[in-house]
Amino acid sequence: MKKADDGSKTIICFCEDISKKEIIDAIDKGYTTPEEIKRYLRCGMGACQGRGCMRQIAKLIARKTGKPPDELKLPRSRPPIVPLPIGLAGTTKEEEDK
Repeated sequence: MKKADDGSKTIICFCEDISKKEIIDAIDKGYTTPEEIKRYLRCGMGACQGRGCMRQIAKLIARKTGKPPDELKLPRSRPPIVPLPIGLAGTTKEEEDK
């Protein structure tokens, strides 16, 4: 007989490849805010800057801790101060001066 899937292998943060089980384990260790989870597991630090996972993480925290979801402040995304042309990311100073 096959075991029921509890969803623990479900990936919540695709950018950093973090599973639901890893997030629940972090909550059980005492990391009970989205900011703490972000700093501990790097969730929300990938290309999407948390737009794909932070609300789900807040819901997991609320479910595990009993805190109301609207009390869980989501971390701010921190994009570069000035958007950079993609070409600058792969060039050297000499190539830039040409």
